[in-house]
Amino acid sequence: MVDVGKWPLLSLLGPLEIASVRQACVFGTSASEGIYCTQDNEVYVLGMNCSNCLGTGDNQSTIVPKKVECLTGKRVLSFSFGSGPHIMLATEEGELFAWGHNGYNQLGNGTTNQSMVPILLSANFLDKKVVEVACGSHHSLARTCEGEVYAWGFNNCGQVGSGSTANQPTPRKVSSCLQNRVVISIACGQSSSMAVLDNGEVCGWGYSGNGQLGLGNNANQLSPCRLAALQNFCVIQVAFGNAHTMALTDGGLLYAWGCNTYGQLGTGSKTNEFSPVQVMFEKESRVMEIAACHPTNTSAARTQSGQVYMWDQGDFLTVAQSMKNEFDNPETSDLKFCVEGKHIHVHKSFLKIRCKHFRSMFQSHWSEDMKEEIELDQYSYPVYRAFLEFLYTDTVELSPEHAIGLLDLATSYCENRLKRLCQNIIMGGITVENAFNLLSAAVRYEAQDLEEFCFKYCVNHLTRVTQTEAFWQIEGDLLKEFISKVSRCGAFKN
Repeated sequence: MVDVGKWPLLSLLGPLEIASVRQACVFGTSASEGIYCTQDNEVYVLGMNCSNCLGTGDNQSTIVPKKVECLTGKRVLSFSFGSGPHIMLATEEGELFAWGHNGYNQLGNGTTNQSMVPILLSANFLDKKVVEVACGSHHSLARTCEGEVYAWGFNNCGQVGSGSTANQPTPRKVSSCLQNRVVISIACGQSSSMAVLDNGEVCGWGYSGNGQLGLGNNANQLSPCRLAALQNFCVIQVAFGNAHTMALTDGGLLYAWGCNTYGQLGTGSKTNEFSPVQVMFEKESRVMEIAACHPTNTSAARTQSGQVYMWDQGDFLTVAQSMKNEFDNPETSDLKFCVEGKHIHVHKSFLKIRCKHFRSMFQSHWSEDMKEEIELDQYSYPVYRAFLEFLYTDTVELSPEHAIGLLDLATSYCENRLKRLCQNIIMGGITVENAFNLLSAAVRYEAQDLEEFCFKYCVNHLTRVTQTEAFWQIEGDLLKEFISKVSRCGAFKN
C-alpha cells in the first residue's frame, strides 16, 4: 500500500509499525485522530480523542498507538467516520461496531449517549452480515451482504430515507426505490446519502441544497430517488465531498455535480451543477477509482496508468502544477529560444536545475549566460519544444516520427529517462510503414531495447515490411545486417 507515514499524524509511528499497517484512516478536526489495522488483525488508534472517538475506554489523547482490545482478531472490512466524530466499523464476520459522538443517534444503539468503547450493533439487522459502512456528519448507513441498506441518526434533511425528518435512533431498512433491489455500494455526504444498484443505477436522498443529489434541482428528498441523468450509464462507484458528488462508470468515465465554489467538480469553472457533467482529463479519460471526503472540498481520481489527480480550492497549486503552468510563459520567463522562427519561453534557473546540458551552457564564462534570446537549429521545433516541456512536466507527447528526433536529442544530452520515454512512444506507434525507419533510428542511437523490439516487429511482418518504400531506401550496411540477422532467425527457410 502507499506510505501511510506521509500523514503527519501517522509519521509518529516507527518503521516496523508502518510496515505492519494493512488499512488506515485519518479523520477529525485538522486530521487529529487516526485508526489503523495491522496484518495481524489488530486495531490501533491515536490522536486527540474528541468525543471519545478513539474507542479506548477513556477520554485521554495519545501520540502512542493504543490497541482497541475488543477488536483484537477481528479482520476489518470497512470503516468510516462522521463529523462528531463517530466511527463505524464492519468486520469480515459481518459484525458492526460503533463508538464516539452520539448526540443525534448516529451510533444506532437507541440512545444519545457517547460511547468510549466499540459497541456491537445487532438490533434490526436480523442476523444479516454487514459488508460496508458509510458515515455522514451525524447519520450512518450500512449495506448487508444481501444488498440491503440500513440507515439511522440525524434526519433533518431526509438523509435517513424514511420519508420523514424525524431522527432514527436504530438501524432502519431503506425502501422506496431500493425495495427488492440489490445495492452494491453506498456513500454519505454531510447530510446526503446515495446507493449504487447492481444494474448501475444510482439513487440518492437527503440534503440537496447545492444540487448534490444530481436531480436537476436543489430540493431535499426524504426518500430515495433515482438519478435519471445517468440512466444510460452503468455506475460502479459514487463519492461525496462537502457539498458535491462524483460518480464513476464501468467505462472509466467520471461525472460530477453539486457545489463548485472551489472548482471541486473539475469542470474548469466554478459554476454549481444540479445535474451530472463529465469531468475531462487532459491526457487520459479512463478513470479506475475516485475518492472524496465529506468534511472537505477535495476530489481525487486514479487513472488506468496509475496517475492520481486531485483538485479543489481553486487557487492552490502543487510545485509540480506551478512549474507546468509556467512553461512557455512570456510573463515570467527570463530567456526565450528561437527555433524555426518560433519562440519558446523558459527560465534559466529551472533549466540549470533540471538538465546538465543547460547547467554547463549557463555558466558565467559562456556567452549564452548573458543572452535573453538563443537560436537553436540542430533539431526541429516540435523536438525542442517537447524536450523543454519535458523538463517542466516530466511527460512527453509526440508522434513516433518526432520521437525519433527527441531520442537523438536525449542521447546527445545524456537524458536517460527521456530516452526511455521516447522508446516507449516509438514502440507504441510502430506500423508496417514506419517500422524500418524506427529500426534504423534505434540502431543509430544505440537504443538496444527499441532495436530488438523493432527487429522482432519487422520479422513478424516481414513480407509487408519489405514491400514498403522505407525498406528500399535504407542504407546498404544496415540492410545487409538486417538480412543477415533475419536469416539467422530462420525466416528464409522453406
